[in-house]
Amino acid sequence: MTTLLQKAFAEASKLSDAEQDLLASRLLAELAAENDFDRAIARTSAKLVGLAREAIAEHRAGQTEELDPDRM
Repeated sequence: MTTLLQKAFAEASKLSDAEQDLLASRLLAELAAENDFDRAIARTSAKLVGLAREAIAEHRAGQTEELDPDRM
């Protein structure tokens, strides 16, 4: 465990039980969301590679145009 995380837990230990439970719930939810995101990216990586190849092919074929933020 890093020093910063140890410090955070030390500070959290000063909170009431209810506040500690709330903080723990939020932390666990954040970690679960991170894992969900990683799994979603892993499941779609082949599709993303295909889309990237398609975009590069279109660019090389002259089928793309430069983005102008002023025209958006």
